[in-house]
Amino acid sequence: MQRTAPRLTRILACAAVPVMLVVAGCSSDSGDSGSGATGSKDKAAASTSATPSPSQTTKTVEPAKFAKLPEACKAIAAKTVSSLVPKAKTKNGTPAASSDLGSRSGCSWNGLDDKGVKGSQYRWLDVSFYRYESDAALGSGQERAQENLAKELAKIEETPGAKELRTRTATGVGDEAKSVSYELRKTGEDFVYGAIVARTGNVLVLLSYNGAGYAGAATPSGKTVLEGAVKAAGEAVAAVAAANK
Repeated sequence: MQRTAPRLTRILACAAVPVMLVVAGCSSDSGDSGSGATGSKDKAAASTSATPSPSQTTKTVEPAKFAKLPEACKAIAAKTVSSLVPKAKTKNGTPAASSDLGSRSGCSWNGLDDKGVKGSQYRWLDVSFYRYESDAALGSGQERAQENLAKELAKIEETPGAKELRTRTATGVGDEAKSVSYELRKTGEDFVYGAIVARTGNVLVLLSYNGAGYAGAATPSGKTVLEGAVKAAGEAVAAVAAANK
């Protein structure tokens, strides 16, 4: 019974090859005692080739570059925060809630600079960090960060009500980065936004900076807001490398 399946396989294989090859390649399964050793060797070889080697079953991925995240509220220099949000309610920032600070963290600052009869200027700045581990099933940490950069960028570009939206490459910020500038009307005022989505190794950095003029104050220019966002994002990216020294 054990020889039935191999014998049938060999017969079917021989039926598909030219006649001149039948004698040379298909006559050894006659069942005589002289072919026993050869058959055993063939079976052993087939068994060995059918068993995948460790390299075939285990996918190796590039190790994650960074093992830690910086303290989000200290990732942007105090001087930079002060210039972007002059009257921040909490100068040290408000940390975002996180159940795993090793994988995700964030911080935000906001404030209203009241200039009396000249109106007021409102500013908001926030930064978020996401770190991805390398995983044989999901890919390297760097690849996962790249995939999520594309997803986060798409979310920003689909902001409901956004006007004058423009996406650019942000040079000099991490391994790759995109900037998005747009305008959005809310609370009866025109807000100007500058958003940065940047990747450094296996870490994704998301930064948003926006502002508006209240009570007759001028709306901040898109150029000024975007430049502020790029500067802050550059510092946040540098903080990732510093945290892993």
